[in-house]
Amino acid sequence: MNDRRKVLELFDTRKDFVDAKVSEGIEKYRKGDAKLTVTDENGNPVSGAKITVSQKTHEFRFGANIFMLDELETDEKNEKYKKYFADLFNMATVPFYWDTLEPEKGKPRYAKDSPKVYRRPSPDLCIEFCEKHGIEPREHALAYERFFPEWLCKASVDEIKQELEHRYSEISERYGSKIPTIEVTNEMEWPNGKTVFYDEPDYIEWCFKLAQKYFPNNQLCINEWGMICWKDKCRATDKYYAYIEANLLKGARIDAIGMQYHLFHKRENEYADTRQYLDPKSLYRHMDLYSNFGKPLQVTEVTVPAYSWEPEDEAIQAEIIEKLYSIWFSHPNVEQIIYWNLVDGYAYVENPDPQKIARSQGDMTLGENYYYGGLLRFDMTPKPAYLKIKELLCEKWHTEEDIVTDDNGVASFRGFYGNYDVEIVVDGKKTVKNISLSKKENTPHTFSLTV
Repeated sequence: MNDRRKVLELFDTRKDFVDAKVSEGIEKYRKGDAKLTVTDENGNPVSGAKITVSQKTHEFRFGANIFMLDELETDEKNEKYKKYFADLFNMATVPFYWDTLEPEKGKPRYAKDSPKVYRRPSPDLCIEFCEKHGIEPREHALAYERFFPEWLCKASVDEIKQELEHRYSEISERYGSKIPTIEVTNEMEWPNGKTVFYDEPDYIEWCFKLAQKYFPNNQLCINEWGMICWKDKCRATDKYYAYIEANLLKGARIDAIGMQYHLFHKRENEYADTRQYLDPKSLYRHMDLYSNFGKPLQVTEVTVPAYSWEPEDEAIQAEIIEKLYSIWFSHPNVEQIIYWNLVDGYAYVENPDPQKIARSQGDMTLGENYYYGGLLRFDMTPKPAYLKIKELLCEKWHTEEDIVTDDNGVASFRGFYGNYDVEIVVDGKKTVKNISLSKKENTPHTFSLTV
């Protein structure tokens, strides 16, 4: 097998730069100081209290799309899918593609018992799973030309706007209080020519102003594919930057900027095609550029292929993911990283053939970049990439601390932003409290805990 390590040469030659940026950024932007004051029931400080702080969740959102929820061939695979998803992620991208969510006008597939569509589980099913496991759902996407309903394609602009407003209203009423992040427009630079509406000069502005009307309390996100997020010239004249700026100037309320990151390159072209994608300095420059808007950045769709299940290929996939996640996590403006397909072999295909979808493990013939881009193999065993992300979230970027209060009943620690259990032991008596550290609050965080 050819040695694929050379695709990481820019991380190797710029190791000192990357290590410094990652270490400094994570320490500065992903952790906060906490001051705990322990008192007895009379308000007197308790000295010598033994405290164990254990992080339970991350404030930062790490997720994946949940498009294969109860969509796999067997109950056993479906249960494994749910377990691996819930064990790792705190965010799930829920499909709201209009063509399959409302394949017939006036007959949306919101309910759990809706007819099955490949890679399009019903929103109610997804929301139920998220609520059960403490996972934040993310909507994808309100206005997206490539998956436009056939029954509306020939309509006039006014008719399309009327139906879009009905769609916004219906989704808002049913899910507005359940889904914090609403992806309003997606992949405007990848048109499909299905409708006249997306040729309108004001359609982005119109979509966001309509979203502001129906989702006043939600975060409104714009989203775009990686070629114009990470591979443009990194100037204010870049396409994506320019049309975000133009629509903000028109009064569109864009709250967050989505940046996809798919390495959809053939194996033989991987090295040449990924020089800018796998250049750490370029990644930081692009994030810094889009941070000029003062909006949070969301890495909304990530695919890193392994190209096979050979140990060398899987190890390279895991190493690339570790380096990318570390860079994104270290940047002050990034708030979400969403891996795309959890399992090998179930990526999007045009006109899916159920027999091919249920193919044997060894028959991965429909596209190596898509079909080996998961974190689990087709047989549902975890790849090194899955284990690497879990190591980052549960070990490296995780806080467990034992501290003792001083004479004033005070103890301090520095930890990653998230929710914590605080176990306090005084004279053999154990008390458990819950606290939260948030990047949105000034540090040090102060907590008064009574035992």
